[in-house]
Amino acid sequence: MGKGQKERIAPLWPETAELLTALLRRTPRLPEETLFMNRYGEPLTASGFRFRLRQYVKGATKKLPSLSEKRVTPHLFRHTTAVHLVAAGVDVTVIRSWLGHADLETTNHYAQANLETKRKALEQADPTLRPAKPPRWKRDADLLAWLDSL
Repeated sequence: MGKGQKERIAPLWPETAELLTALLRRTPRLPEETLFMNRYGEPLTASGFRFRLRQYVKGATKKLPSLSEKRVTPHLFRHTTAVHLVAAGVDVTVIRSWLGHADLETTNHYAQANLETKRKALEQADPTLRPAKPPRWKRDADLLAWLDSL
């Protein structure tokens, strides 16, 4: 369940499905039972998930010290996945549906083109549209020297 008690259904990578299957083998659950529980056997809350994530990040900094300077949150995973989907060419309306946004403008916040996406877009442009020589101002040595002096 997401914000506003919206039910969200999302596909899983095969690796994720395998990990969940292994978890269910170790700790079987009835279909109506919550999959992720806290140490008291209650459903894991958002704050409980953030706590566990902080613990995992803290442990991971032993192997990757620079991670301690990063702000790792559940929302970071959501944002990063959305940006990667955009970069992979997934239609923004599909991403909107997956994220559970009612308004496409909310999803457009995630649709920031990264440098690689911009590079690929330039590569797809017709080479004949590119100027054959640098613009006139770049060929003016006096102007370039004056700009360098600023």
